[in-house]
Parts: sequence; C-alpha cells; structure tokens
Amino acid sequence: MPNVEFNARAFYLALDGARAAKDLNWKQVAEKSGVSASTLTRLSQGKRPDVDSMAALVSWSGLSADEFVTGGRGQRPEALSQITSLLSADARLTTESRDAMIGMVTAAYQRMAKVDIKK
Repeated sequence: MPNVEFNARAFYLALDGARAAKDLNWKQVAEKSGVSASTLTRLSQGKRPDVDSMAALVSWSGLSADEFVTGGRGQRPEALSQITSLLSADARLTTESRDAMIGMVTAAYQRMAKVDIKK
C-alpha cells in the first residue's frame, strides 16, 4: 500500500485563502467554523487537525479534504484545470474579470511550469 499522507501545510494555506476571500480574521474563522482558535494556531504550525475539526473546516471553507491527501492511488486533476474551473464558477467575477484572471494564471503557469498547454 502506498504511503498516504495529509498535507496539513497545504490545507492551512487553502484555509487562509478562504479566510482572505471572505475578509475574515482567524478569530472570526474559529467562531464561524466552530473550531477553537488553538486548533487554527496548531494548523499554522503545520500540525494536523483532529477529524472533527477537519470536518468543520472543510464544511466552512467548501474545500475538499481529498485535495490534501498525497500518495494515494487516484489520479489528481491538473492544477491549471482546477484553478480554471474554480474561477469559472465564482459568481463574484464578471465574465471579463474571469477571462482576464484565467488568462493571467494560464500565462504564469505556462511560464513557471515550463509546460506546453494546448487550448
């Protein structure tokens, strides 16, 4: 069986993105998600959440816990396709804003990842 691990650091960074998008501070995240502030502090230090805290944070943020599991057998979707999908589904963006952001992210990804992405 492959070595399967939970990437707590990536989960924390994704939570931080959700926090920033909702314009909240960490104390507010604790209140709204129902987890303790100390749990969020431990996450910021790279520690793993307990299963109940994980469930509460996934529910609050809308993130998928699967995205932070590494070493499994499943095929992970390409990062650029995930980002594009998320931007396309964001109701807060106008069509023009969405297309501009997708264009910028695609260009940056192509340059940084040094891959040939076909349209």
